[in-house]
Amino acid sequence: MTITHRIRRHERGLLYRYGDLRAVLPAGTYRLYSRLVSDSRDRIETVSTLDPIVRHAKLDELLESPAFRAATTIVELAENERAFVWKDGRLVSILGPGRHALWTPNGNEATRLRVERFSLAEPRLDHPNLEAIAWHPDASRWLEEVSVDSTDEAIVLLNGRVLERLRGGKHLYWRGIGRLVRRTADLREKTLDVAGQELLTLDKVTLRTNLFVTWQVTDALTALSRTENVEMAIYREAQMALRASIGARTLDTLLTEKSVLNDEIRAALEARSAELGVAIRSAGVRDLILPGELRELYAKVIAAEKEAQANLIRRREETAAARSQANTARLLAEQPALLRLRELEALESVLKGAQITLVAGQGDLSTQLRALMTS
Repeated sequence: MTITHRIRRHERGLLYRYGDLRAVLPAGTYRLYSRLVSDSRDRIETVSTLDPIVRHAKLDELLESPAFRAATTIVELAENERAFVWKDGRLVSILGPGRHALWTPNGNEATRLRVERFSLAEPRLDHPNLEAIAWHPDASRWLEEVSVDSTDEAIVLLNGRVLERLRGGKHLYWRGIGRLVRRTADLREKTLDVAGQELLTLDKVTLRTNLFVTWQVTDALTALSRTENVEMAIYREAQMALRASIGARTLDTLLTEKSVLNDEIRAALEARSAELGVAIRSAGVRDLILPGELRELYAKVIAAEKEAQANLIRRREETAAARSQANTARLLAEQPALLRLRELEALESVLKGAQITLVAGQGDLSTQLRALMTS
């Protein structure tokens, strides 16, 4: 009586005799005679080769067998090494330190299996198939992903020291190389509002002011290493610059020299922002709000000033008109012919559109008309 063991194409058979591995059997049909079949004699253990990695509880014992070593490829990795196993262009496993056995494919299948080794001396993994590696189920165990937006710049620290600067994209680092920390800076322009600041002018008037600052990170490493919060640092500097500029001017000066105030605040911010890795794109006071009673008083002052200006213009126009009339009278007195011409023009204006009959008498026409009009 025999017992038949069938080993399929995707399987291997481990033939044990008295508990020791004697052979690795390829696909096929094998018969063991019943008299030989016992726990102390021969037995066949069937294992799948669909997974190219030999995963066996007694792998170390199997590796001692010449028969097993002849049927597998041994990969030994040091503590600072990792490996990728590719089959048919597909990542099937990520190997850590230790000894690993891979089933050696038969015939043309040998080219389908590929092992890539890596050293942790290079903390970041550079690979053309980075996306496929990141999606592998074992990736999170051996790799740490760092994704950076296209508008950001990231500073990667390894054990407290700057390792490298990264721009937009996905990056993978090996785990086990030390403490890896990522800090990110947004490189887009931002607008900061410094609102509701109540400040005293040089003449002790309380103003409520609003300031805006447009800024942008230009050196991410400096910005992230010099201060814990860049935006808060810019906010404090803007407050101080605004206080210094307003406190050095009277209210009248502030109202008439607002552009000078803006330039002074921006210059003060630029001097400090360069040390923080930041560029100031624009800065200015949006509002100068006076107290209620002072605002009413200034409204009256402005109204009075405008009324005085209107009166001045009115008097200037009247004076100009009187001067013009005096010049005309003097010219007519000196030139009788001009006076006669003006009389005829006035007569034409009076008689325009009227139907009248004129009877000419003695003397010239203008003398007769004057006599008629005064009679």
